[in-house]
Amino acid sequence: MTGHLVACPECDALHRRRALRRGAKARCVRCGAVLYRHPHLHPDQLLPLVVCALLTYVIANVFPIVDLQIQGQTNSATLYGSILALWREGRELVAVLVFATTLLFPLVDLLAMLVLLLTFRRGRPATLWRFVEGLRPWGMIEVFMLGMLVALVKLSHLAHVLPGVALWAFAALTLLMAAILTFDPRALWDDPEGAFR
Repeated sequence: MTGHLVACPECDALHRRRALRRGAKARCVRCGAVLYRHPHLHPDQLLPLVVCALLTYVIANVFPIVDLQIQGQTNSATLYGSILALWREGRELVAVLVFATTLLFPLVDLLAMLVLLLTFRRGRPATLWRFVEGLRPWGMIEVFMLGMLVALVKLSHLAHVLPGVALWAFAALTLLMAAILTFDPRALWDDPEGAFR
């Protein structure tokens, strides 16, 4: 019986679970909070996006983000090199925050989502689902991308800025992550078969 009921995450009102159209969401009648939603994408459609995002992540972190040309000298900047430079300058806290929010958390989120999608038919990995839900707010690829674009516009007055492969990879990764984050992993837990008919 409890499998057919859903509690509102805001006001704890109980509602009977009903089938939804693809992309629709159920809201609490008392407070209007989202109770659950029917995903736009089937997990089999989301899996290639996650794999593509992982490959794009590797490209974004291996190749230079920008090449700066100042007075005939060229310098390349990678994200990892920038984090090391922050650490060497004595800004350890900023370096750790940049490392965590732009390298570590997005990678762990993508890997956890990959495992979740590969194993959802074998069982209901509640611990992994809760882990993904708790981790998502800390991945800040889109904030990093916005900051990078602002910095490049300001640097363009001082030096000749050539966008690197990693800059385009970060742009693609931002779009892929936005598509992946629209998927609610609760659908795998709540109704692993019925949610994707």
